[in-house]
Amino acid sequence: MTDNDAGATATATPAATLAVTATPAAIATPAAGSGPGHPPAAADLYRTIRLIRRFEERSIDLVKAGEIVSGIHPCIGQEASAAGVCAALGPDDIVLSSHRGHGHLLARGSDPARVLAEMAGRVTGIDKGRGGSFHPSDFAAGVVNATGTVGHGAAIAAGVAWAVGQAGRGQVVVNFFGDGAVTQGALLEGFNLAGLLRLPVVYVCENNRYATTLPVETAVAGSITGRGEAFGIPSTTIDGQDPEVVYAAAVEAVARARAGGGPSLLELSTYRYHGHHTFELKVRLRYRSEQEVAAWKARDPLDIQAARVPAPVRERIDAEIERLLDGVVRFAVDSPRPDPVDAMDYMYAGGLTPRAGVSGC
Repeated sequence: MTDNDAGATATATPAATLAVTATPAAIATPAAGSGPGHPPAAADLYRTIRLIRRFEERSIDLVKAGEIVSGIHPCIGQEASAAGVCAALGPDDIVLSSHRGHGHLLARGSDPARVLAEMAGRVTGIDKGRGGSFHPSDFAAGVVNATGTVGHGAAIAAGVAWAVGQAGRGQVVVNFFGDGAVTQGALLEGFNLAGLLRLPVVYVCENNRYATTLPVETAVAGSITGRGEAFGIPSTTIDGQDPEVVYAAAVEAVARARAGGGPSLLELSTYRYHGHHTFELKVRLRYRSEQEVAAWKARDPLDIQAARVPAPVRERIDAEIERLLDGVVRFAVDSPRPDPVDAMDYMYAGGLTPRAGVSGC
């Protein structure tokens, strides 16, 4: 897929979608972010977290039903990260996500119906079904990349941050990754460039304590923040379960980057309540105790933020999100699947040109 096509999909309607009902009105979709001058209301953060939670739960249902054949990496339990960080961003800021990135897209304001259609491999998806759950992008929402190759997004983010810095438009780049990424060389190369060139990038490590099944304590020498500090990057560990704590830390880091103060690293201490991937629904891996999971569920970000919102407001938001997601699921499931004839489209910016002598030339 080319950059031009990725941008076009945000506004153009593929011909194959004409027979499908229009996407549901995004009554529960959060704004792209209001920045530090306009902090989000408690209800807005709750709405974002609730949307992500229920979207992921509905997605797991579609995995079980065979509609999302790739499976997914659920972010249930980690929603405060996406909600808090993205609320600190402006509409022109840029996000690079990871394989566990549905929440980042939703928090940036992507259309939930087109995100789910993408995950289900439908042509109405934000990338026409070609990115799937692992590699979606939504240029209209400022999400330019989601890489499943762990750690490599940091170097890409450094390049994007250099480019926007050269353009001089005051944009900030945010790169999300997990604790499994911090042992990858490409991530350290990205940190080095960001620190050396004082790039406007905020690195966000969602430390959910496990790289697939490998505990962070047995995988990472030293500390995660120590890696950023080695390159002169201000680095902080914060409570990744409280969305308002996350928001406050993100506001500070984004402001520093926008003012020319260079990069930051935020290590968010968080936890995923489900397995690394939905394949664990079939393969019961034993690498966490029930007591450990229960202890983290006692600090559920949804419950933390719910306590700050009056019950009648929560009930109204919950009802709106259920109505929205009913339509989202219908849209995704009813959308057409890709035609194999089109499989090579968007492979090359200038189209596919077979070399001389190849059959069909």
